[in-house]
Amino acid sequence: MAKQNHILRGLFLARFQVELQYATRRNGTETKKSVIKLKYCFAKDGMSDTESKPDTGVPEVPVPADDTPEVLNKALSGLSSRWKNWWVRGILTLAMISFFFLIIYLGPIVLMMIVLIVQIKCFQEIITIGYSVYHSYHLPWFRTLSWYFLLCVNYFFYGETVTDYFFTLVQREEPLRILSKYHRFISFALYLTGFCMFVLSLVKKHYRLQFYMFGWTHVTLLIVVTQSHLIIHNLFEGMIWFIVPISSVICNDIMAYMFGFFFGRTPLIKLSPKKTWEGFIGGLFATIVFCALLAYVMAGYRYFVCPVEFNNDLNSFQVDCEPSELFQLQDYALPSVLQSLTGWSTVKLYPFQIHSIALSSFASIVGPFGGFFASGFKRAFKIKDFANTIPGHGGIMDRFDCQYLMATFVNVYIASFIRGPNPTKVIQQLMALRTDQQLHIFNALKVHLIEKGLLPALEEIIA
Repeated sequence: MAKQNHILRGLFLARFQVELQYATRRNGTETKKSVIKLKYCFAKDGMSDTESKPDTGVPEVPVPADDTPEVLNKALSGLSSRWKNWWVRGILTLAMISFFFLIIYLGPIVLMMIVLIVQIKCFQEIITIGYSVYHSYHLPWFRTLSWYFLLCVNYFFYGETVTDYFFTLVQREEPLRILSKYHRFISFALYLTGFCMFVLSLVKKHYRLQFYMFGWTHVTLLIVVTQSHLIIHNLFEGMIWFIVPISSVICNDIMAYMFGFFFGRTPLIKLSPKKTWEGFIGGLFATIVFCALLAYVMAGYRYFVCPVEFNNDLNSFQVDCEPSELFQLQDYALPSVLQSLTGWSTVKLYPFQIHSIALSSFASIVGPFGGFFASGFKRAFKIKDFANTIPGHGGIMDRFDCQYLMATFVNVYIASFIRGPNPTKVIQQLMALRTDQQLHIFNALKVHLIEKGLLPALEEIIA
């Protein structure tokens, strides 16, 4: 048997020499493919464990150094790695929550700017991974084009937002009015310029890889920039639609970690071995209770429930309105079982609290799949975190992987179940029409109201 193995090994070595000679006559990409193929052949034919490990063909991303503050390292030096990570995550979580309270206090415009900054950082982290993996190929203009496309997409989305929500301001200023009128054409021209630059950058030996990175950039834009745009739309519906969903994801992340840390025994999913069923279920119930209480507190303040609007008379943004029925206390009859337990027949709740249960349930049940998706991505590139921006937490993208999925759900939820016709926007659009168009709409509306019996007919007025 030993002699047969020796003969087989000699045959494999001869095969290796043939493959190597073939590989050296090819370019770098083909050489890599040949080596991968050779490793597979050796593994299949029974080589050693170290030689039989499958090679995905993906170079490893450099692992960032631990940037935990030296003060924390010294203070926690006597603890095990498990408890050290607990304290580092806890302290930094409190710091981030404090910062969250600060930006809420500063108002919606500051929140919008923070969303933009977070979006840019998340984009940078994902693009950096692609560059780190394939930088040895010296792809021309990869990073330049990636950032250019980010600029184009942001110009398009933010231009649409400004035109939609600040219509009176745009119509008042001539340069803004011109930019608004031709906004989509300008956006398309900018994107088309980047598209042509990409085509001109194609290099014969890297065609496939360049198109791969072109797709990488566009998928990143779809995931990061589009979702950020939806977050801003949610914000303009009222700060409560921004704060409650984000807080629900934060609460679920914290409570799932705590329940899993102390009670976790049953693994939840292979992509994230540290996630447990105990943490998942505990986080679900804790998040629902927390969001119902948070919604009750916030629904009583106009600052949180009123849409963000531009006041043309005051020349400033304001969050003042008459709260809708969604944010007014109403009596709800309790089920007979709860009536017998509590002795109450009805309970006063804000209708928004009912909606908060739907939001928190999504954040707890479906939201974590955004994190699982990110975990699969990181495993594909053999990295632990997207970056090391926040000690104990990883990069900004590691904290926002669930938030982006949540933002899309909230936007769809508002459009499907909450938002109705907005008279203010209709009037704004009417004021932008020509005089003859306004008269045409006025006459049509008058006829409609007369037919409905809401206005008296002309004959009745004369009589």
